[in-house]
Amino acid sequence: MSHHIVEVKNLRHTYPDGTAALRDVSFRITHGESVAVIGANGAGKSTLLLHLNGYLSPSAGEIRIGDVLLSKGTLPTVRRSVGMVFQDPDDQLFMPTVYDDVAFGPLNLGLEGKELERCVTGALERVEAGHLAGKAPYHLSGGEKRRVAIATVLSMSPDILVMDEPTNGLDPHARRQLIKLLTDFDHTRIFTSHDLDMVLELCPRTIVLKEGEIRADGATLDIFRDEALLAECRLEKPLSMLGCPICGRNSS
Repeated sequence: MSHHIVEVKNLRHTYPDGTAALRDVSFRITHGESVAVIGANGAGKSTLLLHLNGYLSPSAGEIRIGDVLLSKGTLPTVRRSVGMVFQDPDDQLFMPTVYDDVAFGPLNLGLEGKELERCVTGALERVEAGHLAGKAPYHLSGGEKRRVAIATVLSMSPDILVMDEPTNGLDPHARRQLIKLLTDFDHTRIFTSHDLDMVLELCPRTIVLKEGEIRADGATLDIFRDEALLAECRLEKPLSMLGCPICGRNSS
């Protein structure tokens, strides 16, 4: 199961305008872990995730997926293991129909006929979007686009699921359905989110970024109980840990 491991060593990324987005970031995520990456806007969360399957190249440092060192030559191998759901679904949807979008990856892996159809319909059903198969992506609502973007990744059967702000644009029912989907995903999960109640529910481990550096990496509940850390990193406790405004009880 070593191919499910993500190892990042001394990762740095500087944008062309000179902005240092990541500064010596290092961590190791093992098979089956569910890990959240949180921080204020501009902390480097999205930049970090975009390195994990090669959408951005590091200025320094290295990334390994299992035993494979991420490089231009190993990109196809890494992207078969690491499925990435972008923050903006429009970056992921480009085909004439939803079915075509979800089929794009499996087609490139050589699937065809009934096997392809089972793969596509199965992925759409997992996100409750089977009825959208014949629609054009640009006719979808924001929440529908989000679900279809997730289906495009699930259709590839990734070993590692990486998601950038997955609950953006989802209504409460769709959010709960996504949480169930992530709970049922058997392999490694890594995601950024401002939905800290979802983080608390799904992720035993949390990495906190501040100005491109890891400020904390540990048990999620311990991090959310550290009020000084949260204040320093411009974060708030999950709503489920706040005291009741009526009775004054604190659920944490």
